[in-house]
Amino acid sequence: MKISVLTLFPDFIRSLTNYSMVGRAINDKILDFEVIDIRDFAINKYLQVDDYPYGGGPGMLMQAKPIVESIESCKSDKSKVYYLSPQGKVLTQEKLLELRDEEHLILLNGHYEGIDQRVIDNYVDEEISIGDYVLTGGEIASMVVIDGVTRLLDGVLACEDSFSDESHFNGLLEHPQYTRPKDFRGYTVPEILLSGDHEKIRKYRLRESIKNTLLKRPDLIKNKTLNEEETQILNDLLEGGKDNGYN
Repeated sequence: MKISVLTLFPDFIRSLTNYSMVGRAINDKILDFEVIDIRDFAINKYLQVDDYPYGGGPGMLMQAKPIVESIESCKSDKSKVYYLSPQGKVLTQEKLLELRDEEHLILLNGHYEGIDQRVIDNYVDEEISIGDYVLTGGEIASMVVIDGVTRLLDGVLACEDSFSDESHFNGLLEHPQYTRPKDFRGYTVPEILLSGDHEKIRKYRLRESIKNTLLKRPDLIKNKTLNEEETQILNDLLEGGKDNGYN
């Protein structure tokens, strides 16, 4: 996979290459990563990339020319251009899996009051948001996308289970996790996790995953199609928290 990031702050984005997982993916040639400075395509010697919006209003708007030329400098028939914007669809694990399968992602980062709408209408394939709030620019949102996609690439993590058991991967939040020591200041690890009974541990973790989701993100439960086992566990929890021998 190749990821190209278009930004006014290239050094900020390049800091990702020092981050263990992304850096490892680049060094192992799993990820082809480039950062393009939009100011390299500025309209004049003063490196101007913004101007006042037509019709008035506060702030400055990024101009079409520098952005479009920066897109054209790296775009091919296999590229998809994504603009990081609070007006986009909110990023999900499902979307990250979809992005993982693309050959070339171009991540466009706006700044100031945004970018000329003609860029969005004619040169952007899709807008992506990382949440219902506004940031100063798109760079942090791009980093979220890069991190989320990179860890899904084959060969980046030690095994697929490293991400397939995590929160949101299967529509549920992850079950609680514990490590040594067994007893920390009187707080102990659930005995079933020490039992060595893999089937009981699997059922326990599934129950705790559903319980976690029900308590913290009930909206996810509503949107997930549960299988027979998951439905039974959910019904037991709603009826009063039967443990069915998992504890």
